[in-house]
Amino acid sequence: MEIASTKWRFQGVSVSNNPINLSIYSALDKISLSLDKDDQRLVIPLGYGDPSIFPSYHTDSAAEDAIADAVRSAKFNSYSPSLGLPQARRAVADYLSRDLPYSLSADDVYLTAGCVQGIQTVLTALSFSGPGANVLLPRPGFPIYENRADFAHIETRHFDLLPQKDWEVDLDGVEAIADERTVALVIINPGNPCGSVYTREHLQKIAETARKLGVMIISDEVYANITFGSNPFIPMGAFSSIAPVVTLGSISKRWVVPGWRFGWLVTHDPYCILHQSGIVERIKSYITFTMVPATFVQAAIPQIFETTKEGFFSRINNMLREAADTCYEGVKEIPCISCPKKPEGSMFMIVKLDVSILEGIEDDYEFCVQLAKEESVIIVPGVVIGLKNWLRISFAIDLAALRDGLRRLKVFCQRHVKSSQA
Repeated sequence: MEIASTKWRFQGVSVSNNPINLSIYSALDKISLSLDKDDQRLVIPLGYGDPSIFPSYHTDSAAEDAIADAVRSAKFNSYSPSLGLPQARRAVADYLSRDLPYSLSADDVYLTAGCVQGIQTVLTALSFSGPGANVLLPRPGFPIYENRADFAHIETRHFDLLPQKDWEVDLDGVEAIADERTVALVIINPGNPCGSVYTREHLQKIAETARKLGVMIISDEVYANITFGSNPFIPMGAFSSIAPVVTLGSISKRWVVPGWRFGWLVTHDPYCILHQSGIVERIKSYITFTMVPATFVQAAIPQIFETTKEGFFSRINNMLREAADTCYEGVKEIPCISCPKKPEGSMFMIVKLDVSILEGIEDDYEFCVQLAKEESVIIVPGVVIGLKNWLRISFAIDLAALRDGLRRLKVFCQRHVKSSQA
């Protein structure tokens, strides 16, 4: 029998090419295909949250030394325990406890291959909550939550973040979309894509809303302590006495090493609610048959946490502050886009796109495609992160490249603005 005529028993649902169903990465890949290959200028990547490609954002030498020491010891070339090396879990617990009013146990910590695996793990654990289980996600947000929830067969519902209130959670909106099958509420703080940093008062209100609804909080803190505004970073775990919390984090952003793929999932469960409900057992079960970070990276973590000096973090945050200021002020000079709030954390800002004053551009996705084609500048269209006709800009690049990118963006907008608006 010819292979072409065989009736194969596996089938799948095709993935739509609609931009709203794309991940950030696939959207950026598609937009990058529009680049003019004859344009000899440097491509300006204002879409990716990975500044490690730029020399000024080089990680600390203490972290590199820790990795080298672990490799050269020849003690960590084997498989690691299924839940991770005990010393690495202990180090993460101690590191996070610095910002908490209590001390975490190593048993509260589960190591993951970056924050994305943490997302996948907790959503998979929640997928056993029964038919119709749903999770509440922020809009705008990080679309990998939707992607992973789809694979876990969990319904997603979206609440709004309010630009007029520094991108705080619309708590009335949260209550309006929740029902008896809602199992979790997701927040991202510091915010991607908004650059927001929530106050202690707002975080407490989020926790109180979660308790009222009887849901757990998933707090994405991958940008923890990357702040440069008036609000300090406060971990959601500080409010776990109000509602149970699972936090997700990694060294990817603060140490500027996303390729090292070391993250964590941490349960904050003082009243054992997550244990009694079976969530913790499901997390353990899932972690045991997925891939934990490389053993030598785990082994380096205690030394990385102990030897990285505060000056390194201050330098990175100061660079990001200057870049955020530069981006915010630069956007003010560009027709058709506006930023409601200067970022105070993370590596992103989100700007409103007014397509009504542009000629030949219908929406944010087409804007980004044309911008790549004409100016070799890559930006994330808002439709990918849940807001049509907005744009997500990453300012975590070398300052000279950022200024060049803003200049090209301004030229592009001036070129396409309607003559009646010029």
